[in-house]
This record gives sequence, C-alpha cells and structure tokens, in this order.
Amino acid sequence: MASSAVPSSRSSRPIRIANCSGALTDPGILMYNQAKYGPVDVITGDYLAEVSMAGSAMQHASNGTGWIRSAFDGIQLSLDLINEKRIKVVVNGGAMNPKGLAEKIHELIHSKGYKLRVGYVEGDNLMHKVHHLLSNPLPHLDGANPNVQYDKDTTSFLDSPEEMPIVAASAYLGYRAIKKGLDEGADILICGRVSDASPVIGAAAHWYNWAESDFDQLAGSLIAGHLIECSTYVTGGNFSGAYKHPHSDFLRLAPGIAEVLPSGECIVTKHDSLNGFVTPDTVKSQFLYELQGNIYLNSDVKADISNIAIVKESKDRVHVSGVKGYPPPPTTKLAIFYKGGYQCEHLLNANGYATDHKWDMQELQLKDTLKEWKILDKFDVLDFQIIGTPMKDPDSQNASTTYMRIFAQSKDRDVLTRLHKAWHYQFMAHFPGMHYSMDTRLLTPKPFLGYYPAIVSQTEIEETVTIIGDSSAEERIRHLVHPPKKTEPLSPRENYETRDPVPLENFGPTVNVPLGDLILARSGDKAGNINIGLFVQTPEQWEWFRSFMTKDRLRSLMRKDWKDWYFLERVEFANIYAVHFVIYGSLGRGVTSSSRLDNLGKGFAEFIRAVHVDIPQKFLEETARSSKLEHL
Repeated sequence: MASSAVPSSRSSRPIRIANCSGALTDPGILMYNQAKYGPVDVITGDYLAEVSMAGSAMQHASNGTGWIRSAFDGIQLSLDLINEKRIKVVVNGGAMNPKGLAEKIHELIHSKGYKLRVGYVEGDNLMHKVHHLLSNPLPHLDGANPNVQYDKDTTSFLDSPEEMPIVAASAYLGYRAIKKGLDEGADILICGRVSDASPVIGAAAHWYNWAESDFDQLAGSLIAGHLIECSTYVTGGNFSGAYKHPHSDFLRLAPGIAEVLPSGECIVTKHDSLNGFVTPDTVKSQFLYELQGNIYLNSDVKADISNIAIVKESKDRVHVSGVKGYPPPPTTKLAIFYKGGYQCEHLLNANGYATDHKWDMQELQLKDTLKEWKILDKFDVLDFQIIGTPMKDPDSQNASTTYMRIFAQSKDRDVLTRLHKAWHYQFMAHFPGMHYSMDTRLLTPKPFLGYYPAIVSQTEIEETVTIIGDSSAEERIRHLVHPPKKTEPLSPRENYETRDPVPLENFGPTVNVPLGDLILARSGDKAGNINIGLFVQTPEQWEWFRSFMTKDRLRSLMRKDWKDWYFLERVEFANIYAVHFVIYGSLGRGVTSSSRLDNLGKGFAEFIRAVHVDIPQKFLEETARSSKLEHL
C-alpha cells in the first residue's frame, strides 16, 4: 500500500519525467529540448556507462574535474527554462566528483540571480576502503551460480595489487538520497554512481511521498526509469525494426518521457513536437535491453517483471503495467576497475582469390616468429579475427576485401611492442595482395582497464545528500541516508525451457529465411555477459516461438561463436511474447578489456536475426500484410 501522506495537489495527476541522456556523448541540447517543447515536472539524465566511472576517476586524479562535461552543458543551456518552469533536475553526471559539479552549477545560478537550490549525492565512491573490503574477497556478481565460469584473468588483479592497481570502486546507489534531497528543497541534484533508474524512482517517490515499503510502486517506477534511461533507445534508437521506417524518421530523435502513475505503472511517451516514435515494439525492445532474467535488481527494490504488460494507449503513448515489487537484497553492485595491462591491434586487408589461405598463412607466419623469439606464451590474449566475407563475383575491389584484426593484450608493454616488430620481420614474405592502413595509432600499446563486478553489503556505504545554501556556497546541510530497513536474500535466478512445447510441424509449411524476417530483438552487455531478448507479435506466433527458441536453438544460431564453457539462462515474458537469454562469459572481463569487436554486445541480436531458420510460411505472410497496413 502507498504511504498515506500523499500531497493532494501533486498526486492528482501523474508525474511527468523526461530523460535527457543515456551516455556522456549525448549533447546538452537534449536537456534543453526536453525543458522547452512541452510540460515536464522533472528532467533526469543517465550519463554513466560502466566504463565512464573509471575514465572519470583518472580525469579527477589528473585535473580535478571528474564530472561529465555534457551534463554541465545541458544544465547551462537549460537553466533559464528550469528556473522559469520550476523544473526539477536529477542527473548522475557528477560521476567521481558530484560535489565539484554541484558547486560549479551553484556559481552559475548565483551569477544569474536565480533562487534555485543545488544538492549533491555522495557515498558511492568506496576507493578509501576497497582494499580493506577485498581482504576478504568480495563475491563476484555472478558468484552465486556454480555453473558460471569467468574469464581466466577475472580475479588476477587480486593477486597483483601493485602491478594492477585499482583506479575506481563505485557502488550503485538507489533512490533514497535523491528523495531526501528533493524533500529538503533541492531543485537540482547532482549524483555520482546511482543506478541508471534511481533518478526516476527518487523523483516519483518524492512526488507521491512513497514509503520505503511501497515495493510495488517503487518497482514500477524502477522499470519506468529503465525504459527511458537510454536516451533515444525507446524512441527509435538502436531499434531492430528500423528497416521498416524511412531514414528520415531517425533524424534528431528526442529522448523518452515517463508519466509515472500513483500505482507505479507508467505511460512511455515523448514531446509531440519532437522527432521519434514510441510504439509497443520500441518499448519492448528497451525493456529487454540489459536484463538479467525475470528479476530486475536495484538497491531499493526487486522488481518481478515476469508478468509485465506493454500495450499501446494511443499514438506515441504506451502503457506499462504488471510489475511486482519485493524488498531489495542486502547488497548492491560494486564496480571495480583496475589497470589490467596493455593492449594493441593490427589491421590487415586481403582481397580477391583464396582469402582463407591468405589468413591462415599470415597467422602461422606471425606465430612462428613470436615462438622463435620465445615470447609467444607471454601474451595474455592473442586473437586473430577475420572480419567480413568477400563478395562472390565481386563488382569492386572493396567488395572482395576482408580484414584481419590481430588483438593482443599483455601486462608487459614490451611484449606488445615486439608483436609489431615480428610482423615487420617477415613483412616481405606476405601473402599475395596484402595491404593495410598506414595509420599506426592502433599498433601503439595502450593501457586498458580490467573490470571486476563485485557485490558489497549496503551497510558498508555511507550515503549522503548535501544541500548548498541559496546564497552562499559555504552554507551546506548534509543529510545521512540509512541503508534499506527491510531486505531479503536473493534467490537463484529462474532458468527454464518452455512448458508444454508444441510440435513445430503443427504450424504448417516453412520457408528458410533470416530469423529477423519475423522477430525483433535487442542485446547488450552486463559485465562479462551478453543478454538478448527476442519477441514476436501474435498469440499463435508465440506458441511457435516459445517452442522453437530453446537453449539448444540459441547455441546452434551462435554457430562458431558458441563456446562449451559458456552458460545459458533462459526465461519467458509471455505477455509480450518474448524469450530472454543471458550468455555468461562471452565478453570476457567486460567492455573495457573484451577482445570482441562488438565489445558492448549491441550487435549480437542483429547477428542472430540474420541467421536463416525455417519459419512457418503463414507467419511471414501475416508480417507482410501487417507491414503493408502500417504504411497505408
């Protein structure tokens, strides 16, 4: 039940929360547009990918900033409108230095003579105690599952703290300090590593004065935050159905808006006058992005999303419901980044005839030289990756060209330097027609960061929100926020094949075509893992798809990319006709050090959709008819 202390003047209508960023690359104009082109109560911004904290930590150490420039740009551009319309702002753009960004914004507000109060949330940075915490090794995020294997170097930094020093240790905070800051009168709140959806939860909890025990409402707003946290991913960006739309539909996309209802349910929408589109398919796609099964975790609440419903209300308005909330775990995620060593790449081209022989020859030559020099076994990673397939009967030289990506990592910088020397050593014995870029920047060994996703007790975190005085930066009130009052341990993640599968031959004649001719999908990274959610459109298609899309099916679709040590989890979201998988281990130690060309896992879904399978002909005919009707 919701808290009884609900301000009637605000609770009479839904809170309208507009997101303005999903990454530090999003320009400040997106915040300005969200403030200008329609009514909003709160603007939120999620600027922090996992790797952003490590980069911000090194920036903070070198020049003292450590906050996200585009977050300041957005507030600077939008400040007049924020003041005029009394819009609240909650962003995580403070990164490693929320206090520094808050002070800079306070100075800007003071220079304009506005009466806006700025606050900042701290407590996520655990660098001061991370070594103490690691003295009894912190569990890995996936450590509770005995079936999951890690990359061989996942824990190597624990044994070599001097050789691989930690540069960032950021705990994922929840909504409690954000709500407290808004309750205490802050107009603009600058956060560090709060979870991506926490600004939305905090804004909604403040609006409705939810209690910490209002788990259903908190869980609903957590999913609302998840749906809009990735900028334009819910309005057309990264959308696997993009090919059905003209290119012009994707110009100057606006981020999404969530109208959060008192129940925690939401309407996902956008400003009418800005570009983009919100449909059940774009919302389903974003919902399925970067999940870890049917329980979505936050340090304030667990959201059971098994029965989520996503239904069109009207043009560019999609209603999301069916989320159930439970007490949070006693732990939260702790992202630890460390100096993992050095890496480099070498790109070579081959074209024309018998390219497979050329690539085998190149790999053998280079390995032979490295072995002769007695350094072949000193590489932590040495991958020879062939990218592309030459066109049969090519209509241009480029069409017949593929390239080899030689990716290498080592803790010893000199080992990588000698890789390039070994290639030069046998250069003139190269395969016929070899050519390459004269740009040598990729060849230079560069430091890379390793990533260890740990879990840490929430009692180890001292979470605070500080409000800067209206007139003086020296006037500050600091509020300590306690850990969640009620928690419960995590249960093992659900993992199952479909119940009562239907024989595939029951669906009639089939046609061998790309899987993407019928299904939409989205994939992404979660630490060292890839997740993928795939969905169809009708009840009968669902009966086929849930029976068709087994674990063995995904393994077969992955083909040469599947490794026997990977572990698969599978769940279903029957209300939206979706099957969801997590492939554990496929990104190695994660985005900052993965040897994969697609180190964020974003392209995985598009690869799977391109693989040919036998699809019932009647479903393809339904899809063709539906597509024609959409364009009438």
